[in-house]
Amino acid sequence: MLTPFTAEHEAFRKTVRAWVEKELTPHALEWDREGIFPREIFKQAGDLGFLGINHDPKYGGSGLDYWFVTAFCEELSRSQNAGVNMALLVQGQMATPIINEIGTDEQKREFLEPALKGEKIAALGVSEPGVGSDVANMKTTARIDGDDYVINGSKMWITNGTRADFITLGVRTGEAGYGGISLVTFPTDVKGFSVSKKLDKVGNLSSDTAILFFEDCRIPRRYVLGAENEGFYSIMTNFQGERLVTALTAVAGMERMVEDALRYGTEREAFGKPLLKFQVWRHKFVEHLTAIEAAKRLTYHAVAVFDQKENAVKEISMAKLFAGDLAQRVAYDCQQFFGGMGYIEETPIARAWRDIRLITIGGGTSEVMKEILSKIYNF
Repeated sequence: MLTPFTAEHEAFRKTVRAWVEKELTPHALEWDREGIFPREIFKQAGDLGFLGINHDPKYGGSGLDYWFVTAFCEELSRSQNAGVNMALLVQGQMATPIINEIGTDEQKREFLEPALKGEKIAALGVSEPGVGSDVANMKTTARIDGDDYVINGSKMWITNGTRADFITLGVRTGEAGYGGISLVTFPTDVKGFSVSKKLDKVGNLSSDTAILFFEDCRIPRRYVLGAENEGFYSIMTNFQGERLVTALTAVAGMERMVEDALRYGTEREAFGKPLLKFQVWRHKFVEHLTAIEAAKRLTYHAVAVFDQKENAVKEISMAKLFAGDLAQRVAYDCQQFFGGMGYIEETPIARAWRDIRLITIGGGTSEVMKEILSKIYNF
């Protein structure tokens, strides 16, 4: 396969890499220990155009193709901090694309534009306690009262949740099932909104993930995104972008882990020779490099279909499933290769092994991907 990247893509990639290695990587361990990273990072990313890569230029985006997003995801993996990566990708590729696609000019001016600049932090509020991928079972309600919605309920697993300035929020405005769900832009300075709890996660430690609570929160009805009671379809479409960046993140993460392991394997000796000279490890890494290349090509195919605005549900589901499951095995073997050094926080492989676990869970589990594919194939 010839490279899909042009000279413009590669110039952009170099800019991302320089920023990541200067501003993010040196603080990776520090921010994990603090459980948060500076808000200023959103502003830096916004100033460089990293939050609006494929968004409408009229509102501060760059209007570029999805291969620029691909390059961004790949270079972001060099940060050695999955929590920062997740927070930035939620801002640019999960919480704002819906507003970019179906928002009104007023909504875009108020929410999208400052988010792309990094002046406002965005979150995506779909998952609830007991409701993850089963979006049609959403319980948070928005009752119509004159020109307002009155919102009650809770959301869980919300990235950027403790400090979001607004949430692209899924609510129930109609009957039970997928036909009664709407999307709204929800400012978090509304009376009755609260962060119920910051979740203490196993990995992605610098990303703030929260349970959110809504008690008689009143917002203007004009904040509805698209048509009322048709939000389910936008959420499902948005899931594809979320799952695609997840697959890209998994592939890039595996490449970084293997690179680190191979470097270590030429330096660390055991029984009088470098670790990489042992056949068992040489063969293991050849197997992984082959599988990673397959995962990359599958994911790039999904990018190509998605970039053409075609239905890419099958390709994206396959990419996330394959790359996510493979990442678990690659991370395990790379950490094993490091031995005791792979079990301490100071070593990037330890944090990568810990953080990569989310890939098969977040944005739809591997089991959900299999169920989606089984329906596509009419099993």
